[in-house]
Amino acid sequence: MNSILEDFKQAFRTGNILNQIIVINVVVFVLFGVLGVFMQLSGAGAEYSLIYGYLALPSNTNSLISQPLSIITYMFMHSGVFHILFNMLFLFWFGKIIVGYLGQNKLLGLFVWGGLGGGLLYILVYNALPFYAPLVENSSLVGASGAVMAVVVGAATFQPNFSVQMFLIGSVKLKYIAAFYLLLSFFQVTGANAGGEIAHLGGALMGYIVISQLQQGKDWSKPIVTFINWVKGLFKNQAKMNVSYKNKQKTKATKTRVKKSAPSSDTSTPQAEIDAILDKISDKGYDALSKEEKQKLFNASKN
Repeated sequence: MNSILEDFKQAFRTGNILNQIIVINVVVFVLFGVLGVFMQLSGAGAEYSLIYGYLALPSNTNSLISQPLSIITYMFMHSGVFHILFNMLFLFWFGKIIVGYLGQNKLLGLFVWGGLGGGLLYILVYNALPFYAPLVENSSLVGASGAVMAVVVGAATFQPNFSVQMFLIGSVKLKYIAAFYLLLSFFQVTGANAGGEIAHLGGALMGYIVISQLQQGKDWSKPIVTFINWVKGLFKNQAKMNVSYKNKQKTKATKTRVKKSAPSSDTSTPQAEIDAILDKISDKGYDALSKEEKQKLFNASKN
């Protein structure tokens, strides 16, 4: 068990956002799986359903008002082993392509925007079209499928002719893989998993928009990364202030001696180097900095 925990911790120490997203999804799935078993065995199945339902995204707008954070939490909840398995496999395969060409932050932006787009389209369609009217009251959405579809379509938009090896098929270009899953989702919007299929389409649309905007010089991942770094910063330990009390007489006697013995050193860092460090934080996060870079940033903050 300790080795598993260390593997999870290592995923966060390395700053690999792809691994971090996968780990968060897996941990949440396992925790709720264990919690569900124990609560149902103890006769608290109704309470478990209440907790689970609060984190799922409701199509009913009145319910959404009382649980607004579900637009985020729903994309980290999954309804079964195969549900999370295929989502994480597709995220890993296509996420590596995004990271390889565009970097970690672009993947994070695609994932979050895709989840938001999928959830919002699900709510909009369920409340706008008569076909779904009987389902609105009791329908809810869970899963990272919309977010993952944004990564798939985003990769196909950026590198449409990039080929991958498919089992029993051979080499297939990304644009054909994305088109196949888009059509498959569209054909099933009236099926048993209608809400999930609509979320796929919403995530796909956001993936296309985000990458198209990036190609025009507009990086939609920046506000997502900035906000997440701000949240992470709230949990970081602030630098401790050392307070000491000196005897005034001793201070006067040793003041000159301290000045003479203390070596003069210029700890200032050129502004251009500080700007480069700040750019690195914006692109890869604070944890990507070396100890030397962190020290330079700390020294600059005191000046």
